[in-house]
Amino acid sequence: MKPSTAPKTYRVKSFGCQMNVYDGERMAELLGDRGITPAPEGEEADLVVLNTCHIREKAAEKVYSDIGRLVKAGEAVGKKPLIAVAGCVAQAEGEEIMARAPAVSMVVGPQAYHRLPEMLDRAVKGERAADTDMPAIAKFDSLPQRRKIGPTAFLTVQEGCDKFCTYCVVPYTRGAEISRPFSDLIIEAQKLVEAGAREITLLGQNVNAWSGGDDKGRAQGLAGLIRAIAKIDGLERIRYTTSHPADMDEALIAAHGEVEKLMPYLHLPVQSGADRVLKAMNRSHTAESYLRLLERFRAARPDIALSGDFIVGFPGETEAEFADTLSLVDEVRYAQAYSFKYSPRPGTPAATMDGQIAREVMDERLQRLQAALNRDQFAFNQASVGKICDVLVERKGKHEGQWLGKSPWLQSVWFEGDCAIGDMVTVELAEAGPNSLKGLLRQSAAVA
Repeated sequence: MKPSTAPKTYRVKSFGCQMNVYDGERMAELLGDRGITPAPEGEEADLVVLNTCHIREKAAEKVYSDIGRLVKAGEAVGKKPLIAVAGCVAQAEGEEIMARAPAVSMVVGPQAYHRLPEMLDRAVKGERAADTDMPAIAKFDSLPQRRKIGPTAFLTVQEGCDKFCTYCVVPYTRGAEISRPFSDLIIEAQKLVEAGAREITLLGQNVNAWSGGDDKGRAQGLAGLIRAIAKIDGLERIRYTTSHPADMDEALIAAHGEVEKLMPYLHLPVQSGADRVLKAMNRSHTAESYLRLLERFRAARPDIALSGDFIVGFPGETEAEFADTLSLVDEVRYAQAYSFKYSPRPGTPAATMDGQIAREVMDERLQRLQAALNRDQFAFNQASVGKICDVLVERKGKHEGQWLGKSPWLQSVWFEGDCAIGDMVTVELAEAGPNSLKGLLRQSAAVA
């Protein structure tokens, strides 16, 4: 591979979960520290980082497709971009990407991306490099301080997973569960607020598995971390995702009723309403234990909005078992939820299980499930009409004078009035749609 000139512009394309969004932001900061600037909209970048997700079906093939498009787009303008593949596909495929895609200069896993600048130096000299090591959370010490950001920010507190659900690649691509130190998280949260964040979402593959000792050496779980972060002046809101039912404790449930800055929203994946399927998935809960857990959250915070994840068509799932999932949905009445067709991931136990479900059966079941989930989301939005709540203004809307933000229950709200991005304004929820609500500005930040 011939030497390249040092890149002047970059573009990071992140796919998948919010943790990938966080990782993409940190990689952008690393590149920014090298004097490389974001490529202007509509222009091809000198360096493109594909920050990949391995959860979706045919994830690896889509990466190769993206690489081909980047090469063609560069050729069209007489440019040969440096291409880096990062994230979970990079971790899973490793050297295979280097072998199949000569246009790729760098392959870096999600635990090693702090080494991206060093790899870039080698790429500029014409060397190709792959790094899929999994050092124990060392990358965070090598990352630059947080820069000016928008009103909302992600903060990764925990990585990896020890649960080994039979359908999931995360334990293999992100490694074992590990928690970042308490003091590091408090410092980063403070930096985020100083950089403009008014809402912080704590992230982890199993975020409620976070544990550590506070500044006095006392053992803390996620609830203790939330209470400490809530003391930061200027921070208005705290959220967290994604949780696992097995790691829920009474302290976190209580925090929802006691910490004012902790928003009334809980994303707690269940995956199925059938106990046999849950056992085959290696999920540690039953449908009944999951429902009782939600009851405890509702007792602590009666207005809490509930969200979940579902997989339809897991190997061996019968029509009766799928009906159990629909029954659970009917009982919970989710405010939001995410649902997917089962897709075999190479190397996972479920990929070789008997009873793989036909595509057309999965399609039909997913349509029925999504119809029920959409019904309940719309009903939740309709029940919100008339409420007066704070909305954090995140961006401008499509029309002049229109603004978009989130309610405490993570609903998208649009409204018109005199405000600015980052303002916390008082809004009456006036009209519900399936995916958002129209609001009426009752009090702007300038008046409050």
